[in-house]
Amino acid sequence: MRLASRQQLSSRSLTMHVLVLGSGVIGTSIAYYLARAGHQVTVLDRQPAAAMETSFANAGEVSPGYSAPWAGPGVPLKAIKWMLMHHSPLVIKPMLDPAMWRWGLAMLRNCTEAAYRVNKSRMVRVAEYSRDCLKQLRAETGISYDERSQGTLQLFRTQKQLDGIDKDVAILKEYGVPFQVLDRAGYLDYEPALAPVKDKFVGALRLPGDETGDCFKFTQNLAKMAEGLGVNFRFGSSITGIEHDGRQITAVNTDQGKVQADHYVLALGSYSTQMLKPLGIDIPVYPVKGFSITVPITNPEMAPESTIMDETHKVAVTRLGDRIRVGGTAQLSGFDLNLDEGRRQTLEFVVSDLFPQGGDVARAEFWTGLRPMTPDGTPIIGKTRYPNLTLSTGHGTLGWTMATGTGRVVADLLSGKTPDIDVDDLGVARYA
Repeated sequence: MRLASRQQLSSRSLTMHVLVLGSGVIGTSIAYYLARAGHQVTVLDRQPAAAMETSFANAGEVSPGYSAPWAGPGVPLKAIKWMLMHHSPLVIKPMLDPAMWRWGLAMLRNCTEAAYRVNKSRMVRVAEYSRDCLKQLRAETGISYDERSQGTLQLFRTQKQLDGIDKDVAILKEYGVPFQVLDRAGYLDYEPALAPVKDKFVGALRLPGDETGDCFKFTQNLAKMAEGLGVNFRFGSSITGIEHDGRQITAVNTDQGKVQADHYVLALGSYSTQMLKPLGIDIPVYPVKGFSITVPITNPEMAPESTIMDETHKVAVTRLGDRIRVGGTAQLSGFDLNLDEGRRQTLEFVVSDLFPQGGDVARAEFWTGLRPMTPDGTPIIGKTRYPNLTLSTGHGTLGWTMATGTGRVVADLLSGKTPDIDVDDLGVARYA
């Protein structure tokens, strides 16, 4: 995919003051690319630094090849089976929350072959572009973040799982995404530490174009680069509301006063929904709670080389420098951030089952974060009814994968340029 050079990005027809709400990996990427395009940028975040919430300890995957909506044919039945498993990848805590049930029903409506194909094609388009942007950013700046470019290995414990990849493979072929379907001997060539447990898996799908890296380190380093371009990060600023005059946004209220700009970009993840409701904008973004443990490596030769996705438990195991990041499970429980011991046990089980000699699970750090999910899996990127308000939210489990591409797209849109990829079907208007 062709990417514009830095010089091309800098030639712009419109310069303005842009206020970015949120300094996760999405908001920080947007701020960086906007500043590189010559705009004056201010970022607001309630935390003391960038990437302190959902971007802090995610699974570490940059996985365009693995980009797929959770909603798909057969998922409702699978969900019931998942919830009955001992180490379940899905937990639903019943609540009297109409938003959760509306989101769930909308997701069920997307569980068709036709919807799955449309939604996955959108996601792969954004994710592939973003991976290309990340490569270019790395080449131009030398940014480091415990990165590896050794692909993702999706492991199947049953023949039925392996036989069920046909629709995914068809879309990968359509978009020219490289892949390999491997038997036991084949996947051991890429992950030799799996040799002692090879009989637990019948085969694998390898996505050699995928990468890995520490999202927190990346975002922190990118924030420093953005500051070098003049971006003003106002940390410790809690956003209390957004003002408008019926035609456009006029200010953002914080606990430290009112902030005004020419244009506003909302990148508040799961918290975007409640911030937009007073503006008359209803987006179907709901928090899906995810968990991770970070395990110190004790035997590098028996640790993963890149990312392994255990298809049965929907858990990713990723090597990040001298650590193993184990991330996964989905819990619907609103904005609850309590650490659930049952979820920790599932993550510990998977990493111990795959790499029993790789790391010291007893010293693992446990974390949770809220993934901003849309019912169709596709992020919401684009304009709103207010001409000076742009949305960038709903990236779900793929915020890290889609971050740099999202940043480039938003910077192009606000600079009056046509983005390198089609974004017409990514906006909130698709839910109208």
